[in-house]
Formats: sequence, C-alpha cells, structure tokens
Amino acid sequence: MSCPWAQGDDYLAYHDHEWGVPCYDRRALFEKLCLEGQQAGLSWITVLRKREQYRTRFHQFVPEVVARMSDDELAQCLLDAGLIRHRGKLFGIRQNAQALLALEHTGIDFVSFLWAFVGGQPIINHWSTLADVPTATSASHAMSKALKKAGFTFVGPTICYAFMQSMGLVNDHLLNCPLHANNRNS
Repeated sequence: MSCPWAQGDDYLAYHDHEWGVPCYDRRALFEKLCLEGQQAGLSWITVLRKREQYRTRFHQFVPEVVARMSDDELAQCLLDAGLIRHRGKLFGIRQNAQALLALEHTGIDFVSFLWAFVGGQPIINHWSTLADVPTATSASHAMSKALKKAGFTFVGPTICYAFMQSMGLVNDHLLNCPLHANNRNS
C-alpha cells in the first residue's frame, strides 16, 4: 500500500519512482523547483502530465540555456496548450534560471545551498495520516525567504515544502507506505 494520494497510474509511478528520492542533481533540482512553482493554485497531476512539454519548451531545464530564452520564445510558450499558460509562471522560469546563475556567480553551489536547509541529509518524518503532514515548515519558510532574496519567484513556503518532499530533502511517505525509510530494509 502506497501513500493515499498516489492514486491512478500517473501518480503511482511518480510516487514509487521519484517522490521522496534524495536528489543531488543540479538540473533536476532546478527543474522541479520551477515545476512546483507552475503548480501554484493547481493540482500536481496537472503539472506532471505536462512535464514532458515543459522539458521540451524549456530546453530540458538546463539553467544556462533557459536564462538566455528571449521574450519572444517565452511568448510562444503562452500559446502552447501543453503548458500552463500563465505569463508570470512561464516568464518566472527564466527569472529562476537567471537567479540560479547569479547565485552561483557569487560562489554558492546551488545543490549545497538547497540541501543546507535540511542539514545536508534527508529529514525522515513519521506521519501516520495525510492530515499529519504539514504544508510548510520552518525549513521551507527559510528556503523560501532565501530563494526570494536571491531573485527566485514562485517559491513560497508551501511550494518549497512540496519541492523538499518531492526531491527527498524530507521523506514524508506515511509510516505504512513501503517507501518510508523505516520500511525499506524490512
């Protein structure tokens, strides 16, 4: 039995193979941070089903390439039904790429920067029900504040916590889920 939110083939595959798996890959972390921002006000399944089109339009989320996208190229994205056609969100992906590169230009490693909010190791939570799982934590508030200060957008505390969950900075699989850290070696 997986976590109760993982219903349907798309969600179940995402839950079983991606969600909560610790990730230290710069490009993948950047992609997911941007995609979590696309989710604002929507369900994750909406973004998940559009993820491949986002990857195509946003050059596989290579920050150096995304940062150079033109206004015209981004305006074309607004016409693409395979994306969430919200001007602020789509232009925000370029802004986030530029912010990432500016952060790194100061000598800060993006991956280490993100993982520092959990002390460099995944936080293993012990929730019994979905109602127990918070939507934001002090760590996600701190991450949000730091990202905003660095120039990122669509990175509120709730978005940051969803990002932390999905990229394995925190393990929020429920205790009865086979993917909870306590159950992996049993």
